Amino acid sequence: MGGDWWWVWAASAEEIVENVAEVEVITDEASIRQLGPSAEEELHLDALSGTSLADLWDQRAGHRSLPGYGVLAGRERVYLRDDEEGAVFLVEVGPDGRRLREVEVSPEGVFRLAEDLLNPPRDLRDPRYVRMEISRDEFEAAWERSVPYPEGAE
Repeated sequence: MGGDWWWVWAASAEEIVENVAEVEVITDEASIRQLGPSAEEELHLDALSGTSLADLWDQRAGHRSLPGYGVLAGRERVYLRDDEEGAVFLVEVGPDGRRLREVEVSPEGVFRLAEDLLNPPRDLRDPRYVRMEISRDEFEAAWERSVPYPEGAE
């Protein structure tokens, strides 16, 4: 796992994700003990101007003014269609923004993506994901048609 780590002082974890885009707030003691020494800076949420989190603060401020802000946050499951350079991925996402299941829909077929270690959370408050939302039925139909990638094809 990569990424940047900060100690952020705020009234609550929710206050951080409401005000800073694309962050995951870790509050469990074991993770804090393990990751705490990796923190680059100690910041206060009410004083992020000029810090390494300032751009993500500004990004979240921009999100709040857009239609769809926060619509997907807090749901038990979210289903998304992600079109990437000719490939289509249908993704089931849990309440923490992490991928649970994913299929690739291509001219060659519908393939289940293998589990891998890299599964960063999506910021489900970001309004761009609203236009990517699909129904559970659409995802499940593709999942039922899907097969594992042929050996060596991934």
